[in-house]
Amino acid sequence: MKALALLTILLTLALPFGLDAGDASAKIKRSTAARYQFIKVNPCPSTGQIKGACPGYVVDHIVPLKRGGADHPDNMQWQTREQAKEKDRWE
Repeated sequence: MKALALLTILLTLALPFGLDAGDASAKIKRSTAARYQFIKVNPCPSTGQIKGACPGYVVDHIVPLKRGGADHPDNMQWQTREQAKEKDRWE
């Protein structure tokens, strides 16, 4: 009974943070508005545009969301795809 109560509490706490309690591999939901605000102030390094694809680059959270980073433009940066893959290895 204690285990069930603890699980219920943990799931209740997880839901406001965008976690899907039914999926063990759930990802934190990202704000498309925050991403758009970042791109609006920081156009794509390869095209200089704020719309459309940005070949070779991705928007990266400096402090990962899963490590408590904010889903806010101040916590975002452009990263080459190669840099992103390298960062993913140690995150």
